[in-house]
Amino acid sequence: MATNMRGLTQFIADIRGARVRELEEKRINKEMANIRKRFKDGNLDGYQKKKYVAKVIFTYILGYKVDIGHMEAVNLISSPKYSEKQIGYLAVTLLMHENSDFLRLVVNSIRKDLNENNEIYNCLALHAIANVGGQEMAEALAEDVHRLLISPTSQNFVRKKAALTLLRLYRKHPEVIPAAEWALRIVALMDDSDLGVVICVTSLVMALAQDHLDAFAVCYQKAVDRLHRLVIEHEFAATYMYYKVPSPWLQVKLLRLLQYYPPTEDATLKNILFEVLQTIMTNCSEPSRNVQHNNAQHAVLFEAIGLAIHLDTNSPLVNTAAILLARFISSKETNVRYLGLDTMAHLAARTDNLDAIKKHQGTIILSLRDKDISVRRRALDLLYSMCDVDNSELIVGELLRYLKVADYGLREEMVLKIAILTEKYAGTYKWYVDTILELISAAGDHVGDEVWYRVVQIVTNTDDLQPYAARSVFQYLKSPSSHESLVKVGGYILGEYGHLIANEPGYSPMEQFQVLHSKSQFCVAPTRALLLSTYIKWVNVFPEIKEPLLNVFERYRHVLDVDLQQRACEFFAMASRPDDDELLQNICEEIPPFPPRESALLGRLRKQHADTEDKRTWIHGGKEANLDRELTRRGSRKPTLGDVNGPSNGSAAPATNGGTSEITNQLIGLDLTATSTSPTAITPNPTSSLFDPKSGPEAVLAEAGIPRLTASPNVDRWFEKLTYNAEGVLYEDVQIQIGIKSRYHGHIGQVAIYMGNKVSAPLTSFTTTLHVEEPDAISVSFAKLAPSTISPRTQVQQLVHVECKKPFTKPPILSVSYLAGSHQTIAVRLPIVMSKFIEHVKEAQSVFPITLNDQNQIDIARQRQVVSGYSLNILDGIDPNPNNIVAAGILHMSVDGKVGCLMRLEPNKEAKLCRITVRSTSEEVAADLQQLIQKPLDANTQT
Repeated sequence: MATNMRGLTQFIADIRGARVRELEEKRINKEMANIRKRFKDGNLDGYQKKKYVAKVIFTYILGYKVDIGHMEAVNLISSPKYSEKQIGYLAVTLLMHENSDFLRLVVNSIRKDLNENNEIYNCLALHAIANVGGQEMAEALAEDVHRLLISPTSQNFVRKKAALTLLRLYRKHPEVIPAAEWALRIVALMDDSDLGVVICVTSLVMALAQDHLDAFAVCYQKAVDRLHRLVIEHEFAATYMYYKVPSPWLQVKLLRLLQYYPPTEDATLKNILFEVLQTIMTNCSEPSRNVQHNNAQHAVLFEAIGLAIHLDTNSPLVNTAAILLARFISSKETNVRYLGLDTMAHLAARTDNLDAIKKHQGTIILSLRDKDISVRRRALDLLYSMCDVDNSELIVGELLRYLKVADYGLREEMVLKIAILTEKYAGTYKWYVDTILELISAAGDHVGDEVWYRVVQIVTNTDDLQPYAARSVFQYLKSPSSHESLVKVGGYILGEYGHLIANEPGYSPMEQFQVLHSKSQFCVAPTRALLLSTYIKWVNVFPEIKEPLLNVFERYRHVLDVDLQQRACEFFAMASRPDDDELLQNICEEIPPFPPRESALLGRLRKQHADTEDKRTWIHGGKEANLDRELTRRGSRKPTLGDVNGPSNGSAAPATNGGTSEITNQLIGLDLTATSTSPTAITPNPTSSLFDPKSGPEAVLAEAGIPRLTASPNVDRWFEKLTYNAEGVLYEDVQIQIGIKSRYHGHIGQVAIYMGNKVSAPLTSFTTTLHVEEPDAISVSFAKLAPSTISPRTQVQQLVHVECKKPFTKPPILSVSYLAGSHQTIAVRLPIVMSKFIEHVKEAQSVFPITLNDQNQIDIARQRQVVSGYSLNILDGIDPNPNNIVAAGILHMSVDGKVGCLMRLEPNKEAKLCRITVRSTSEEVAADLQQLIQKPLDANTQT
């Protein structure tokens, strides 16, 4: 470009040739004056505008302020020539800030370029939006960027830029992006054949899903499927193989995305994830000589280990991961040590059993003295997370020793963590007091107010601790140099509880006063104010030292600090009142115990670990802290540390969801194989998609982010027909046909779903999901993931495993989404109702003679006595004939379980006969029970 603009080339040469800054400024001022004159005169063609704006841009890049060329840049954007348009966009992105008034003039031009069929113009517009990205521009153009992203006619590199532009806008102005509304359409692009598009879209989904988990829930299945295709099936282009690792950037993003969601209960997804993670760990078991290959593998491996820990800390995968991590924390490479310690801290924060980590406790402690501060910080986090009752004294002792030589950037965080661990795992009051006072003494200026506040709270609330705390703090104050935080603690504790040790040798009131007052001259005004409060309390409990205390108040009455002066005057007046000890006693009563509250130390530590990147799925600390975080995130409870007078209360156990039972093996022999449907057999039925909104699952679909479409009049009729038929059509429209074939055995069943593509184009990004409103009552899961594409005029089958756990009323919902020109979503109820699990009954029946009583009538009372005597419950009012007896009961067996039994007794007075009918799911039980009841009623057997 510069070769075509000789003026610009000469201007750059003159600037570079300037020997001193004054000559450079002179040349620039001359050029800017000329440009300002030419812009003012007008009548410039596109080439001249481009040349002069390019000179203005170059001047701006050199660091000089420019105040011309903005309007000309706006005009260049509307130019039909690429070279002029490019300079215009470059000027806009460099010279204008996001709140510039000139940006309002270019919005329409940018929108026009977004709607052009020229992909180069599309990219220029996307670059401008991403780089400037003001509020008004985002509101005006977000929908156009989204349209460009999902358009089937957009080039792959345009879609990549559109995805990243949306990501930029969302990070800056999240309220502008209707994330939940666009969720399904954006997630569908994760099935794209171009891995570059998938990487960019996954980055966008990661940001959106963190704030809209339910709306983007379908991305979980997409991520698992793509990982399986990358790692197991090796489905990727050769250009995306990085040092023999298939697209490591995409793998890392997908593994991180899965950690934002709770562990799946779907058995199929669990098995696929287990296979993927096992393959990743196996591939990384042996290091390579190629550094780049190792880096790529390790990036994937550490994220895979994080996902394995997130899914189940007791799985064999985590045991394998612990062995690998032990090797990594001893590595010679700094990055590997860093990642190993960070991932091991994740494991320590989630697992119930820390034995595997404690084996390497010595190596972790040595990492505190690593040459790299980042590694030292991760070692500190790991020690904090792995601390428990057994190793607390050792870890806290090591941290205290290291605190004295630690980096200044680490000391404040170390103080907080030592204080929290000391309080949480204190076995004895003595150890707590000794450790916390040593911490305050050693840490100096790095002790925040929260630390000594917490010490005061715990001492105040623990009566047995008060005398020992007073003695200990007195001994620390006797040292030649005591930090001001220690003076504060001493002032408070000795003022409240100094009288508890006043009669012991070496702790007399005068000695306490002399030691504490000798430190006051080195303290700031707020600390000296606290000491004055201590002295007035001593006036009340130690009258023998009243005179020196009054002298202190007298001296402070003349200081310049207003607060100190006022306190001294008030305290002097109270202490000098004759014969009014009762007033002083009332004012100087002991501080009452503090109410239960959350520790301020934890709040301060959370601020230290505020997330500055993608949200963490765990926090540093033990499993209890992470359980509290998870329950808080779900809204189940508020985080609490417990009472202020001791360690935190144990957190509630996490709620567990019923898992999907393994029922595949039980259904061997249920042949659900169907013959392929001929394309000619599919008859078009131009109906709109989805069921009647009044008939079912709109609430569930709304929560899952699935849109409701216009109801089809045939859907209800098809569903009702399939509730009493084993096979048939469940849904059909002009594009797709969904058929059902099912078999049930006892409480389990299999449903084969056949999905046929009726059009001459493929259905891409094909996704099927199941939604169950009563997961405790019925378990439904796919045997395998659906293919992402259905070829034209073909049919695919998907098998669903079903288990009935207890009675249910709401059938599962099948959601199908795909791309066929536009994004289509279908949601229909599956014909899985409670009656499908009812088992056929067997019947035993016989007719036998009966004897009439003396009145020549049927002895109904005796018959009822016999039936009820066999533990059957007689059901009155069931049969219209009052002479008939209907009864029911349940037979309990230790091996075969429970069997229901129904009985009907129908006597016939004229024929002197009686018919007995017994029905049960067991033919043997029905026959035996029929004979058992018949025997005492049969006239031939009566005695």
